[in-house]
Amino acid sequence: MKKIWNSWLKESVFMYCFIYTIATLVNSIAYLINGTYSDPNGNWHEIDRSLIVLIGIIAYKMATKLPIKNSLIRMIVTYIPTMLLTFFYIWLTGFREPLHKSAYQDIFINYTGLFLIISFIAIVLEKSKSKKVK
Repeated sequence: MKKIWNSWLKESVFMYCFIYTIATLVNSIAYLINGTYSDPNGNWHEIDRSLIVLIGIIAYKMATKLPIKNSLIRMIVTYIPTMLLTFFYIWLTGFREPLHKSAYQDIFINYTGLFLIISFIAIVLEKSKSKKVK
């Protein structure tokens, strides 16, 4: 178990905690700026955020650990199932509360935008590591 913790789990847990904390702070600050002093969506909103961040961490780990040499193909192989998982989760939330008419569009834009930014950063870091090795 210690080998698993040191090889990938520790990084994933710290990354998850960091991203979740930043997302929560940004959301809370946005609410406070708009004069909302409590989250109108309550605890479900926190659970939703935590699961979407978890899907993002899964995507990151897939993108960095899949044994596919071509970065573009690895990103596509990562993006498709994680985007489908995100859509599935949004669909499930529709059983608990009515979805906004643009819920799927919103998650698509937000997830895709963040995925592209992180993918770009990962590719740049990967290229710089390969140059250092040579």
